[in-house]
Amino acid sequence: MNRNVPEARAVYLHIPFCQQKCHYCDFNTYAVQGQPVDEYLDALEREMERTVELYPPDEIRSIFVGGGTPTILSPQQMERFLSAVARHFPVRSDDCEFTMEANPGTTDSRKLEVMRAGGVNRISFGAQAFQDHLLRTLGRIHRAEDVRVSVELARRAGFSNISVDLMFGLPRQTLAELEESVERALELDLPHLSLYSLKIEENTLFHTLYERNELPLPDEDTELNMYLRLIELLTDAGYNHYEISNFARDGRESVHNMAYWRNQSYYGLGAGAHGYLKGVRHVNVRGIREYIRAAQTGLPVAERHEVDDREAMEDFMMVGLRMLGGVSPADFREQFGMELEAVFARELEELIGKGLLELAGGKYRLTRQAIPVGNEVFARFIS
Repeated sequence: MNRNVPEARAVYLHIPFCQQKCHYCDFNTYAVQGQPVDEYLDALEREMERTVELYPPDEIRSIFVGGGTPTILSPQQMERFLSAVARHFPVRSDDCEFTMEANPGTTDSRKLEVMRAGGVNRISFGAQAFQDHLLRTLGRIHRAEDVRVSVELARRAGFSNISVDLMFGLPRQTLAELEESVERALELDLPHLSLYSLKIEENTLFHTLYERNELPLPDEDTELNMYLRLIELLTDAGYNHYEISNFARDGRESVHNMAYWRNQSYYGLGAGAHGYLKGVRHVNVRGIREYIRAAQTGLPVAERHEVDDREAMEDFMMVGLRMLGGVSPADFREQFGMELEAVFARELEELIGKGLLELAGGKYRLTRQAIPVGNEVFARFIS
C-alpha cells in the first residue's frame, strides 16, 4: 500500500434494535422484545475500549449512531451508552457533528434531555412518508403526525440541526403523494432532508412479495419523474442538492456522510458494523449473541479485507461522484501520488463524450442529465 491513508476522524456506532422490523429493511436489525440489550451495551463498550487501544483516536469530527432505532434505548441505557462513547471517543472540538438516528414517536422530552447532555447535537428522523396508509404498507410504527410532534419536541430540547428521511417509489405511491410528503417536510423548515428510492432487498418481506408479483410498485418512468420532481421542489425551496439523495441548507451538509463519500477512514463498531481503518475494511459479527460472545475475547470482527491502491482509487471515484460538487484531482493526487487523468483517462474520455461527466471548477462531476443514472457512471470505474 503506497497511498496516504489519513487517520479516522469519523465514528459509526450500531444499535441494532427496533420495535419491529420494517417490511423493506435488510439492515442488521432485530425486534427488541426479548433481546439482551444491556449485555449488548456491555459488549459494545468492550469493543470501544479494545478499538481505541489499537487505533487511538486523534481529532473526532463526526459521530453517527445508527440502527435499528437507537432511540429505542431507555433514558438510563442511553445515558450509559453516551457516557461510554464520551470516554473512548472524546470530542475536542465544538463543531464535531454528533448524529443519532431516531424513529418519530420514540424521543420524549426526558430522552432528548439525556441525548443533549451526552453530546448529541444532530437528529435524523426516519419519516419516510406523510401518509399513514403508506407508513402502514412499509411496516412503520409511527403516524405522519408523529413526525411534526417529534421535530417540535427536539427543537424545544435545544436541537437545531435536524434531518428527515423520506422515501419514494413506494408500493402504490403516486406522484401527488410524494409531492405532499415533500411539502409537509418543507413546512418543518429543516436544515437537511434525505430522499431515497425504495430498493427491494433480499431477506425482506417486500422481496418475498415482489417475487410473488404481489408488490405494486410504480413503473420506472413514474419513479424517475418522482425523483426529478423532488429535486425541483427542494431546489426551488432553497436547498443545495449536494449528493444524489441529500439536500441541505448552506453549511448543513452531513459531515459524517461526507467522510464516506470522500472515501476517508472511519471507525465502525457494533453488531454487523462496517469500518475502514489503516487501509483495511472490516465487517463485524452480525448476530447479537454471537457479537456479545466475540467481544468477550477480542474484537468482534467477522471479515477483514485489505484494500489495495487500485481498489482504493476506484472507491474514490465511485463514492466521490455521488457528491454533486464532484471529485478533485488535487485530492486524488494528495492521497495516491498520481494524476487522476492518468489513471482513469479512458473512463473520463468516454463519460465526458457521452455527456455524463464534466470538468467544472477544477472538479469532475456528474452532468445534470447523469444525476438520475448515476449508477451507470459509478460502475464505469469498477474493474
